[in-house]
Amino acid sequence: MQDETKKPVEQESRVSRRDFLKISGASAATVPLIGIRIVDAAGVPVKIQGPGKTAITLTINGQNHTLHLEPRVTLLDAMRDRLAITGAKRVCDRAECGACTVLVDGKPVYSCSLLAIEVQGKPITTVESISQGGALHPIQQAFVDNDASQCGFCTPGFVVATKALLDKHPHPTPEQIRHGLSGNLCRCGTYHGIRHAMAQVAQKGA
Repeated sequence: MQDETKKPVEQESRVSRRDFLKISGASAATVPLIGIRIVDAAGVPVKIQGPGKTAITLTINGQNHTLHLEPRVTLLDAMRDRLAITGAKRVCDRAECGACTVLVDGKPVYSCSLLAIEVQGKPITTVESISQGGALHPIQQAFVDNDASQCGFCTPGFVVATKALLDKHPHPTPEQIRHGLSGNLCRCGTYHGIRHAMAQVAQKGA
């Protein structure tokens, strides 16, 4: 005999995928976006979303520089656009050519793909500080002597990468040279001169 005191079980509510997406979209539309700011772009107000500027300190060529930057700003942009340190060049802007190479903690890195905020407190060396007392560094002089540059856009990156290699291997083997400079490209094809420049510096001792 059926117990009339028990209430019938309600039918389980089912929501179709289409209805769920409609509901989710409507809900999202009512939630205000966090961090929206209005900027002027050619006289037109444009909404942008993201964290604002924050104070960071970069140690470049032995000097501290305090900047207010958005976290998305790369080290290359911070140096070139905010500090007028323009030795590192923007060429590919996607970590492929090596024209923007600088040293961070003595290691060669692509500054176009490294956030400025990530390298706070780390020593950064650019091509500007490689010359000695106003005179060319032996590496730079070797590039001149061996005609190892043409247009010059890749040259600063090659000079910095060469210094990193010779600091680690004062007398590099051909294989070490190929490996050490494999991250740098020269569209003018001056690799022959670059190899001779490295051989000159390695022979004299930088």
